[in-house]
Amino acid sequence: MTLNYSQMPASPNEPLPDQSITLSKKRQVSTIPRGGTESDRWVYPSEQMFFNAMIRKGWQFKEEELKSEDMQHIITIHNKNNEDAWQEILKWEARHAKECANPKLLKFQGRAKDFSPRARIRSWLGYELPFDRHDWVIDRCGQEVRYVIDYYGCDPQPDNTVPIYLDVRPALDSLSAFKDRAAVAFLRWRTKYFSKTT
Repeated sequence: MTLNYSQMPASPNEPLPDQSITLSKKRQVSTIPRGGTESDRWVYPSEQMFFNAMIRKGWQFKEEELKSEDMQHIITIHNKNNEDAWQEILKWEARHAKECANPKLLKFQGRAKDFSPRARIRSWLGYELPFDRHDWVIDRCGQEVRYVIDYYGCDPQPDNTVPIYLDVRPALDSLSAFKDRAAVAFLRWRTKYFSKTT
């Protein structure tokens, strides 16, 4: 049987009719503070919620093509990528620590087919396009700042894992973002060509 959107349950955390695989409904709390709240943090989707979302977005496959262990693996990768992305954002936000010591994630949007100008330029130079893109909007103590995250697949490692490279940077929506990216680009260039070797 092929699962499809017409079979979606009313609750996003309930199994589809005739779904044979058992998926966890447990959700993990992230380390990412949620904008618009005092102390709440974002909560990741459960295996069942993620599976339902895949079906809702048009994924079609036979149930025998997917096992419970596959969804566990997908959720683990999804959560790790988000945690890594947030840590990269915090590195950028450290430049503004005096004005805002505790930035928060306000909202996010998946834009997988909407390639960023940077990604397109890289593709013209012979590099692969990212397989996914997210835009995250953070709350910098009252100021909304958008970040672009491009996701790239990397070569398999000796242990057969396939790491994902995240290209995280502030979107060029403001003069402040332009200054941040220019300053970081200069620091990276200086470190690469003028750092002392030991």
